[in-house]
Amino acid sequence: MKIALDPTMFRFTPLLELPRLVAELGYEWIELSPREDVLPFFRHPRIDDDLLRRFRRELDAAGVGIASVLPLYRWSGPDEQEREAAVRYWKRAVEITSLLGVDQMVSEFNGRPEDSSRSEGQFHRSMAELLPIFEREGITLNLEPHPDDFVEDGHVAVDMIRGLNSPNVKFLYCAPHTFHMGDDAPGIMRRAGSLLNHVHLADSFDHTASSGLRYIVNPPDSTARVHQHLDIGQGDVDWDEFFGSLAEIGFDGTLTVAVFAWEDRARESSTFMLDTTTEYIRKHW
Repeated sequence: MKIALDPTMFRFTPLLELPRLVAELGYEWIELSPREDVLPFFRHPRIDDDLLRRFRRELDAAGVGIASVLPLYRWSGPDEQEREAAVRYWKRAVEITSLLGVDQMVSEFNGRPEDSSRSEGQFHRSMAELLPIFEREGITLNLEPHPDDFVEDGHVAVDMIRGLNSPNVKFLYCAPHTFHMGDDAPGIMRRAGSLLNHVHLADSFDHTASSGLRYIVNPPDSTARVHQHLDIGQGDVDWDEFFGSLAEIGFDGTLTVAVFAWEDRARESSTFMLDTTTEYIRKHW
């Protein structure tokens, strides 16, 4: 099992200094998530092969590896021109992942919940182009249902991934999205079984609590999806249930610390999350 750090809270750290920083925090693995100079949100990758080679040298020097690469593109959006651009961006992101010597990628279903049928069709159209590339490169794509995606329910997402019928596409469970996915971590994990290959760790409040009045959003009919990425223990996720369910299905994939809320104490948060995750693993495995 790998414990990786999503360095979003350190995204202003120069890329070539990032491996040493992550090592200082006690991590051996990085999830390379969107940042402006590598994989910006919804736009073509910015990094060239020369910088990739220099980055790999710094990773080796720090004794840190890339566990996974996380691009985010509008590959399931109803706009066809935007979808075609996203597929082009994906192809370069896969190339970057291969050049880094990494065999795991992470992403979201994307698309629009108010146009879920059309978005699902666009998703499958993109997968028809990209899946042969993942298979050729030996890369596994771990997909998560995200709040405001065309699929948000965890059970539905597992079935969609199973329906792709490819060993190169697996499921990611994102803990801070628990209450948007159906608030059924044990059931979703059991449904996924061996398809569950990756986990994002952060806490979140249950937005459905207090008769749905935990958060008051104006206007009252807003479709905003509210959630947090907090330190473990700061929200409502049941962590003993969570880690116990992972142990029950024999999970042995990657656990990525994905706290975004505390840039003012990013180092303290990251070391706390590593220590706490390690304690839960010892307790439940």
